[in-house]
Amino acid sequence: MRPAPNQSASTSPAKPVVYIVDDDPALREALDSLLRSVGLQVVGYASAVEFQQRAALAAPACLLLDVRLQGMSGLDVQAELVRSGVDMPVILMTGHGDIPMSVRAMKAGAVDFLTKPFRDQDLLDAVAAAHEKDRHQLAQRQARSGLQARYASLTPRESEVMWLAVSGLLNKQIAGELGTSEVTVKIHRGHAMKKMQARSFADLVRMSQALEQDGLKPQP
Repeated sequence: MRPAPNQSASTSPAKPVVYIVDDDPALREALDSLLRSVGLQVVGYASAVEFQQRAALAAPACLLLDVRLQGMSGLDVQAELVRSGVDMPVILMTGHGDIPMSVRAMKAGAVDFLTKPFRDQDLLDAVAAAHEKDRHQLAQRQARSGLQARYASLTPRESEVMWLAVSGLLNKQIAGELGTSEVTVKIHRGHAMKKMQARSFADLVRMSQALEQDGLKPQP
C-alpha cells in the first residue's frame, strides 16, 4: 500500500514518482524543477496530512520528507508509514541534522538522510537508489499476488493433495490419507502443478513455502 495523489488521465502510473513533503514552498519548487529535469514525475505537499490523504498508485515511487514539519515531524511520519504497512522508500531531509536523528531514520528504513544544503547529484543518487528499491518491492508484490491468484484457482481437493505432497508424502500415502485411489491422487497432483505453473516439484515446494509465509496453508 502506498499513498499517492489522485491521478488525471494524462498522468502515467508507470512513470517513477517522487513525492515531496516540505513546508517550504521555495524548496519544493526547486526540487520539483531539478527532478523534472531528469524526467521524473513530481508531486509536492506542504504537510504530512495532505500526503497521507491520497489514494494508492502502483508505480515506482519514493518520498522526500522534511524532518521539521508543522504538526508531525518527518521522523514521526516515517514511523506512521511503517505502522500502516506503507513500504515506500523514504529519503529524509533536514537543515538541523545530528547523528542520533540520522541513526533513528536509517534504523526505521530510510534510504538516505540528507542535510541541507545538499548537492543536486547527492539527491539524484538517493532518488535513483530509492526507485530501484521500490521497483524490486513492486516486482515482489506482483509475483506474490500472481502466486496467490493461481493458488485460489485450485479446487479444495487439488489444494489438499498439493499440501500433502509438499509435506513429503508419496502418492500412495496421500491416497491412503484421503481414502481415494493413487491414480486419482496423480490426476489431482498434475492439475495442481499445471494450475500453479510449477515447472518441477521443487518449484511447487518453493511456492508452498511462500504461501505458508502468507498464512495460506490450511490448518490441520
